[in-house]
Amino acid sequence: MAADPLTPAVSDRICRHMNDDHSDAVLRYAHHFGGVPAATAATMKEVTAEAMTLEVDDQVVRIPFDHQLTDSDDAHRTLVAMLRAMPAPATGGES
Repeated sequence: MAADPLTPAVSDRICRHMNDDHSDAVLRYAHHFGGVPAATAATMKEVTAEAMTLEVDDQVVRIPFDHQLTDSDDAHRTLVAMLRAMPAPATGGES
């Protein structure tokens, strides 16, 4: 199946999926790439070819991508790569 162009409808689909199924990853994007390490809540609002927009603790944070996204498959690969590029989250276990 061919990838979908990054239309507003596709952006909405990506955001809904990320917010519903990967909210922990969205918060990690805010912490690491958004420069808001103390954030307690983050929601993905938009994905364009240039950047993702998050609402982080009631402020808007725009996180640019390292290249211009071409389609929904590229968006998926890029979001996964960004997550993998971050340090592993703290587990809260013993020191």
